Amino acid sequence: MAQHKNHYISTRGGANPLVFSDVLIEGMARDGGLYVPENMPALSPDLIASFEDKNYQDIAFDVMRPFIDDGFSDDELKDIIEKAYAFFHDEDITPLHQLNETSYVLELFHGPTLAFKDVALQLLGHLFDHVLKKKNKHLTVLGATSGDTGSAAIEGCKHSSHLDIYILHPHGRVSDVQRRQMTSVISPNVHNVAVEGNFDDCQALVKAAFADHEFRDAHGLTAINSINWARIMAQITYYFFACSRLNDERPLHVIVPSGNFGNIFAAFCAKKMGANIGDLIAATNSNDALYRFIKQGEMHPQEVHPTLSPSMDIQVPSNFERLIYMALGDAARVNEAYKHLKENGSFGFSRDEWQKIVSGFDAYRADDTAIAATIKDIYKRHDYVVDPHTATGLFAMQERQKTDKNGVYVALGCAHPAKFPDAVFAACGVRPELPDFLSDLMEKSEKVTLVKNDMNEIKKIIEERS
Repeated sequence: MAQHKNHYISTRGGANPLVFSDVLIEGMARDGGLYVPENMPALSPDLIASFEDKNYQDIAFDVMRPFIDDGFSDDELKDIIEKAYAFFHDEDITPLHQLNETSYVLELFHGPTLAFKDVALQLLGHLFDHVLKKKNKHLTVLGATSGDTGSAAIEGCKHSSHLDIYILHPHGRVSDVQRRQMTSVISPNVHNVAVEGNFDDCQALVKAAFADHEFRDAHGLTAINSINWARIMAQITYYFFACSRLNDERPLHVIVPSGNFGNIFAAFCAKKMGANIGDLIAATNSNDALYRFIKQGEMHPQEVHPTLSPSMDIQVPSNFERLIYMALGDAARVNEAYKHLKENGSFGFSRDEWQKIVSGFDAYRADDTAIAATIKDIYKRHDYVVDPHTATGLFAMQERQKTDKNGVYVALGCAHPAKFPDAVFAACGVRPELPDFLSDLMEKSEKVTLVKNDMNEIKKIIEERS
């Protein structure tokens, strides 16, 4: 693969190959698929070994440079990375917290909105600005959130004169802190929309808008949630960072609380690129379509039930499509599967295909009772307070270690516990406080528009405000 010349292709095979700058703006492919690199770069062992002596920002440059085209010089990319992580509240950006000799939490919540989405979305806002200034373009970001993506996206885009951002969230199904982190940002280019429905409804509305090519082109729609490849690219970095800091000869078993499958798919990519990663362990809550596919081979979404971990209340994980394509290398099979899902509410594969798709993966699920018990247990044994999403991963870690005590385990710390104070207090008796820089959040005024689960209402809002 020639350096800086990686092209991107659609998982459904019906879109022209694009360079990174164009994929960034397109977001979702015109054929309804998601973009993936035509060639997944492999980092040399010497380069990976050098990460031990580099900070997070320098590792990010080395990991992301092969994905990005010549529209970014090395100095420009380094400047974007420095700006993106300038407002994180730990010098390591994603520090490791040790629980015991073989168990760690990779804390991804030290950014401005206290959730792992900040790691990618602070970067994405600056990537957009760079490309749009060069192209002299203005775009409309349209995204759906189950809780954390929205606030992180808004934080990354609110200062941009090149973007308007519309974020759909499920009305009444995100925490008060999550909602206020979105709706209290009073900026002329920020538009919060509460949809009477669940996250899958919000995501379906976004996909429908992108599928309407006339509307999409008229308003310059682009995506900022994890259907945008740049999100995945940015998340790959922290897996290499974790490996470099642990520097253990044994592979790291990575445990990822999973909703839309973007975070664990980034781990899959890091492993393919050469990171010392062992098993990829998905942890779900009781909305467990992903768990059931990994264990049984059929994707059969059911009704979404509200849980203590609302960012994972998802039954149709978008990024799973990328894994299917990369495992099978067959766009026709991807098309067939997602057509079957749309028409029949499920899809499956032959046993051989299923085993290829889930090779290297394992899964566990935790209901609300298990999540609360894990929060209490981790606090009691380790004096460490975790949010409900992180707790699903730690539950999976504890279950896995009952039968496999070998290797090193890294569970992702997805959000600061203060984003879910009521759930944490009910579980362990501790009410986590918001950091000082967010201490006035609950007193701020809010701006949000409530709509029915109706594509025409979404279009009307964008048409009136554009």
